[in-house]
Amino acid sequence: MLRTKPKQLSFHSSLYNKIPENHILKKIDSVVDFSFINRLLSSSYCKEFGRPAKEPELMCKLLFLQHLYNLSDERVIEEAELNLAYLYFLGVNPEESLPDKSLLSKFRTHRLRESTLDEIITEIVKQCVERGIISSSSVSIDATHIEANTIKKTPERLMKHLAQEIIKSYEEDTKEELKDLPQVPEYKEIKDHKEAKSVMKDYLETVIEKVGSCITPDNANTNKAINRAKDILSDPKFINQKGTRSLIDEDARVGRKSKTQDFYGYKSEFVMTTEERIITSVRTANGAYIDGSYAKELLDSTKKAGVNIREVYGDKAYFRKFILDDIESVQARAYIPVSAVVYRLDETKFTYNKDSDEWQCMQGNTSIERKYFTGTSQGKFRAGYKYYFDIAQCEKCPMHDECSGSDKRRVLQVGLNTMQFYEISQYQKTEEFREKYKKRASIEGKNAELKRFHGLSRARGYGLLSVSIQSKLAAIAVNIKRIAAIASSLYFTNIQFWLFWGPRYDF
Repeated sequence: MLRTKPKQLSFHSSLYNKIPENHILKKIDSVVDFSFINRLLSSSYCKEFGRPAKEPELMCKLLFLQHLYNLSDERVIEEAELNLAYLYFLGVNPEESLPDKSLLSKFRTHRLRESTLDEIITEIVKQCVERGIISSSSVSIDATHIEANTIKKTPERLMKHLAQEIIKSYEEDTKEELKDLPQVPEYKEIKDHKEAKSVMKDYLETVIEKVGSCITPDNANTNKAINRAKDILSDPKFINQKGTRSLIDEDARVGRKSKTQDFYGYKSEFVMTTEERIITSVRTANGAYIDGSYAKELLDSTKKAGVNIREVYGDKAYFRKFILDDIESVQARAYIPVSAVVYRLDETKFTYNKDSDEWQCMQGNTSIERKYFTGTSQGKFRAGYKYYFDIAQCEKCPMHDECSGSDKRRVLQVGLNTMQFYEISQYQKTEEFREKYKKRASIEGKNAELKRFHGLSRARGYGLLSVSIQSKLAAIAVNIKRIAAIASSLYFTNIQFWLFWGPRYDF
């Protein structure tokens, strides 16, 4: 039952005067009104029945403090009981007791949802826009990896554990020992990795078949264990080591940090204003996530918060047609370096004239005809244009043999978007682009801050939902720090301006 009562300051609240005015928690409390959280979560509580519940605003603020100072559930309650600044931020009197640590865990898992945290982030950003703390019209987008809270295992080891789980569930359900089972293969002694996987797969399928023939629909735990094993085996990515790698955290996946380094866990992608460095939107996916897949959602959430997006910055991973289109759909301009993986054209050999739709080679020969083509390459559908050069010019060209080979003339084959990418590539060679692109560097520092000081280098729990909630709470924590710092800066700037000009100006 949720009952929000007006708070009345007690005699002991005078202790809060000892907190400096520029303290981060006192400053953020004066800038952001968190009372909207009670309205946001009111529908998840019964208004008339049940025991009185702790206010959602109080519980959320405890979670904010936890991620702001990178504390455990138990530690944040202990610290808050003794820290005046924490109690002030929570909005309680110094003598009041705080909820038990178990309530914090229950609130996070049963009351707090991803969509709720999205709305909290949006509302905080919206208040900052209204108060003039955010005025930037440029944002950066980036993704950072989060290590899973478990180790990745080989398919052989997982299949062994799945078989053990089925056997254990059967014995617990039936109170009988399962007999006539094949001996567990010593897969570690098999040098050929493919053979080891095949042997363990045969063993697991034998266990599934043997146990499946002995159980009834009443053996719920055994049936659940068998179905789980079948689901994992049916995924073709599993045997190729691209699917499930842990029975504790089935959502975690192997991803790439770079061409030579991988990781096991999740990716968190976020949008941040380049000037104020405030995160406006966050999305989380497994480690195999392709950067930019949530770009449209992130940008839409940012606009919903009131940020007037005019420029979007990203690294080469975001140079893809659909992302560029998403940026254009919000009426913003993309500042993203051209990716050689997407734009495969040697500009030392060819240049493009947009007005005449012609390509010119390095010898000055110009294309005279264009044809649309479709086909397949390495099993993938391809479409684009073929630009044909003049035969007479090519035959006389001193580079004919090197350029055209056995053909009479050069035929340049390009993708559907090559012409658009060429124009973008030319602009990126200008000093204007280089100067503007410097704004993107600030997002790297935000990545480091989230990881080093707010626990986002490693997942605290298991599963995508848990990691997503952790990512969004960490984003709120760094926003609180940054908003308080900006508010303090604006406050002192106004004070200095007033002292210099005197009472003629009203602030």
